[in-house]
Amino acid sequence: MRVVSIASVNPATGETLRTFDPLTAPEIEAKMQRAADAFRWHRRTAFVDRAARMNRAAEVLESDKDRFARTMTLEMGKPLKAAGDEVAKCAWACRYYAENAERALADEAIVTNASRSFVRYQPLGVVLAVMPWNFPFWQVFRFAAPALMAGNVGLLKHASNVPQCALAIEEVLCRAGFSLGEFQTLLIGAGQVQGLIDDARVAAATLTGSELAGSQVASAAGKQIKKTVLELGGSDPFVVMPSVNLDEAVRTAVKARTINNGQSCIAAKRFIVHQAIYGEFERRFVEAMRLLRVGDPMDAATDIGPLAAAQIVSELDEQVRTAAGAGARVLTGGKRVAGAGNFYEPTVLAGVPRNCPVYFQEIFGPVAMLFSVRDIDEAIAVANDTEFGLAASVWTNDEAERLRFMDEIEAGQVFVNSMVASDPRLPFGGVKRSGYGRELGTFGIREFVNAKTIWIK
Repeated sequence: MRVVSIASVNPATGETLRTFDPLTAPEIEAKMQRAADAFRWHRRTAFVDRAARMNRAAEVLESDKDRFARTMTLEMGKPLKAAGDEVAKCAWACRYYAENAERALADEAIVTNASRSFVRYQPLGVVLAVMPWNFPFWQVFRFAAPALMAGNVGLLKHASNVPQCALAIEEVLCRAGFSLGEFQTLLIGAGQVQGLIDDARVAAATLTGSELAGSQVASAAGKQIKKTVLELGGSDPFVVMPSVNLDEAVRTAVKARTINNGQSCIAAKRFIVHQAIYGEFERRFVEAMRLLRVGDPMDAATDIGPLAAAQIVSELDEQVRTAAGAGARVLTGGKRVAGAGNFYEPTVLAGVPRNCPVYFQEIFGPVAMLFSVRDIDEAIAVANDTEFGLAASVWTNDEAERLRFMDEIEAGQVFVNSMVASDPRLPFGGVKRSGYGRELGTFGIREFVNAKTIWIK
């Protein structure tokens, strides 16, 4: 009898939906070898064949969108509509790479003193993907679509609280025609990841998750001299200057903080507002956060569903209490919602002092921190006063301010007068402790290829 350690638990009720036995060593070995065998022939397939299957994956996602969305909501608690939107976005990514992969990986001619010289992009092999629970479909498909279109094959070690999502993703790709080992889900624990990285059949790894998990995977891969891409945490600034439409800025700020129940690496977390408009921004923002409806994520009227796990609620509550104890003002919320489920009130903190640990931490839940600044110099300084560098949203209609924000904010992405969002057409990733490498766009599909120089006399 094998020990059950992987469970699907409804965060809205605490009900255990389904349990799974982790794969045994022989089962892992069989899947590893199947992946290695699949790479030998998949890398030789034509782009037109891969594109047909990837387009079919988009069709499968769309045809069964409601079922997949329900699975997401039941396992990790995001509102049902948001889950449906996530499925649709995955279909978009599949179609984007079906249409653009061949062009992105076409031979690139470079003029030298050779009669002909060029770069040829070739797949690396089996890529291990260690993925998180917060966007359980999207984070996987933004890896899988470019990886498979490039000729690589994938092994997915998903978060242990979303096993049904992990199996559903494999189902989608199998139904699409990637059914001979090109993409497989491994239901295993975190302790088994290093063994996979150490295996010579794994060529590279990608991880989206915590700093600790990222450093562990990067360390293990580094010892084996294997390529990695890391997309880690974020404490994204949302900067508001006096020249903008305040109604639009506040409305977007609330959405940017609470998307996915506040559990997003690119959610706005630190709201940095010019002192000339700070008072009005604070009033409107707090009122809007207070009016958000917390409840059943299956209910279309719900704005904020449960957090994914009880431990996340405890950690969030501890951060809020620590900030309040250090002198921060709790303007609304600030506590768990009574009753069953992992619910936390939408919360706004103001005046979190710099000597409080929470000032520098990532807050993963519906809790916002507000800061008032004198001018653009202080706004940029506060925005950059973090170990993270994933993304930033800046709000100004002043061209000189825009140029400074675009140039001086230390982040992988800067969105002007819009909330941060990932897009299949654009590279996605961070700097500093937010990781390295890029997903999506042409940059993303070229991460796991050999840029081979060809020189002909």
